[in-house]
Amino acid sequence: MRVRMRFTKEGALKFIGHLDTMRYFQKLMRRAKIPIAYSAGMSPHQILSFALPLGIGDESIGEYADIELTESVKSTDAIAALCREGIDEIRILSFKYLPEKAINAMASVEAADYRITFHKCPCEDLSKQFSEFMEQPEIVVLKKTKKSERLLDIKPFIFSFSASEDTLDLRLKCGSVDNTKPELVLEAFYRYLDVDLDPFDISLMRLDLLTFSDNGFVSLDEIGEEL
Repeated sequence: MRVRMRFTKEGALKFIGHLDTMRYFQKLMRRAKIPIAYSAGMSPHQILSFALPLGIGDESIGEYADIELTESVKSTDAIAALCREGIDEIRILSFKYLPEKAINAMASVEAADYRITFHKCPCEDLSKQFSEFMEQPEIVVLKKTKKSERLLDIKPFIFSFSASEDTLDLRLKCGSVDNTKPELVLEAFYRYLDVDLDPFDISLMRLDLLTFSDNGFVSLDEIGEEL
């Protein structure tokens, strides 16, 4: 039986990478006595996988991990045990059993919601100027990977946005194909404003990860049920 956990990553823990997060959860499963299944073979490991890795320095209240169990455990009991043995910066928010044919979290992700908080706003009217930025026919950025660089129009991958005096909410295309990081959008916006981007002027929070259904985008947390 498979379970999806939603968890946070906040405070000083935003500076640890994906591999350290994975190691933390491997130890947490043992401390909390969660009956997690192990793979077969010469080097058995916990059957544990994560959705889209979070950038170092970014916080989140919408991270996900899928695990396989050898026996069922009540959702509230599992959350209590994990929170008791864990730390405040990584809190378990939900523990839901997945339908038999549910796609794993990593393959399910189609979009992500982000909130950018500006400690020093780059313009006088953020809502007006970001709307004007989005009215451009295209938003071309230089996207770099480990193997190549290419020019890419990311406007089709900005699904929605809203802005207030000092915050900007974005829903961006995410996943294994055309993964769009909010930093790319910010770099293009600051270039449009002809302002230098200082990373210390902003804070970034991932609010949720989403998949696509017949009813549009839904949170990964909406798939599955508590026991």
